[in-house]
Amino acid sequence: MPASSLRLNVHVHPGSKHPGVGGTHDGDLIVRVRERAVNGAATEAVVRAVADAFDVPVRTVCVVRGLTSRKKTLEILGHVVALSARLAELQVLPG
Repeated sequence: MPASSLRLNVHVHPGSKHPGVGGTHDGDLIVRVRERAVNGAATEAVVRAVADAFDVPVRTVCVVRGLTSRKKTLEILGHVVALSARLAELQVLPG
């Protein structure tokens, strides 16, 4: 299986009572995390949540842009066709 990467934009909701990944906000994938945006806790939680949602190891997900912003660009290493299919599934989930 050829390895590649997928870049995606996410919109983060820190401090959420209902964490999860799914839906879109202005075309960006919504990621809700319980952690607050203090000392990078929310960003770390976003990386873990996205890794879980895409069923990939955490080490294959990295923040490319927006380290301290609610809008982030992430890169996921893996099979781009499978990752793209999963992204499409997540985007149609209720937000």
